[in-house]
Amino acid sequence: MIVVTRLNNSRFAINPDLVERIQENPDTVLVMVNGAKYVVVESLDEVVGLIAAFRARVVALARGTDPVAPPNGPSDGTLQLRPRTH
Repeated sequence: MIVVTRLNNSRFAINPDLVERIQENPDTVLVMVNGAKYVVVESLDEVVGLIAAFRARVVALARGTDPVAPPNGPSDGTLQLRPRTH
C-alpha cells in the first residue's frame, strides 16, 4: 500500500496495483481500475515515486534484502538496499 493525502489533508492508503492511470492538470487525480477517482495533493512525480518505492520494497523483501531509505536523501521514493543481518 502507498499513503497519499486528500486535499483536506486526510491521509489514506491505496493498493498501487489497482491504479490505472495518474492525471495532473493541475490537480493530481488517481484513476483506479474500477473507475474510482481520488484527488491528492502529491504531484504526479511523487505518486510515481511512491509506487516505484513500494515495488522496490516488494522485490527487495522477496530477494532477502531490506529496503532502506537513504538518510537525509531525496523524498522522491528512491531506496537503497542492504543485506539482511538476521
